Amino acid sequence: MPEIWFPNLGIKIDHLSRTAIKIGNFNIYWYGLIIGAAIILATLLVIHEAKRSGQKPEDYIDFASFAIVLSVIGARLYYVIFSWDMYKDNLIKIFAFREGGLAIYGGVLTGILCGIIFAKKRGINFFLLADTVLPSVLLGQVMGRWGNFFNCEAFGGYTDSLLAMRIKRSLVNDNMLNADVLSHKIVENGVEFIQVHPTFLYESCWNLCLLIFMLWFRKYKKYDGQMFWIYLFGYGTGRFWIENLRTDQLILFGTGLAVSQALSLVLILVAAGNLIWRGR
Repeated sequence: MPEIWFPNLGIKIDHLSRTAIKIGNFNIYWYGLIIGAAIILATLLVIHEAKRSGQKPEDYIDFASFAIVLSVIGARLYYVIFSWDMYKDNLIKIFAFREGGLAIYGGVLTGILCGIIFAKKRGINFFLLADTVLPSVLLGQVMGRWGNFFNCEAFGGYTDSLLAMRIKRSLVNDNMLNADVLSHKIVENGVEFIQVHPTFLYESCWNLCLLIFMLWFRKYKKYDGQMFWIYLFGYGTGRFWIENLRTDQLILFGTGLAVSQALSLVLILVAAGNLIWRGR
């Protein structure tokens, strides 16, 4: 019996493990390997983009060397802030990165702040820097979502659509299960499964389409910052509808609203306003 499969596509995976490499008692997880590979490929892409646009690759290597680390920290802090009930009684768990808990929006916002500071220090136009870096950011997001697949996380509610994904329940953290998912649980040969939207896949594919568009459009951009606003609008739009499907939403304090949806809506409006204004 497979542990995870896509029943309406006929794709089955007999065994899925978070661990890629085991050295003694130390595990190297697929999530970490995927993120590491994404960072390497994204850095190579930004170097290529810098050369293509007549800039100094050294500036972007320097930027990546600290922005990546700070963005990971920002992604963690964003997650901790909006999941404070999980950490308030055991603060040391804030530093338990290996237990998971990164929010991409925290990384994106931290990266933008790093870019503003770095651009000012180096005398570079921030919007030119952003246009150069963001295709690499998208590449990292496309790859990084597959870490969620190996962790059996970042999925949505129950569905029987073409892309429905069935997962052995014992592989899933109970905190990610809601009443809708549990009411549709499936039992086969005494083993419980859940069937859900593979929202990690939706977002990875959405980001891949956005990346392809941006790599094509970069030759036709009319002003520095156009790619930046397209990224915010495109990613925000995708994240807004995908977040609505997820079962592990971070909630804006006391509102019941998914914080990523609220932030996405703000980014969509700001980006659309700037694209229209600059277009005129």
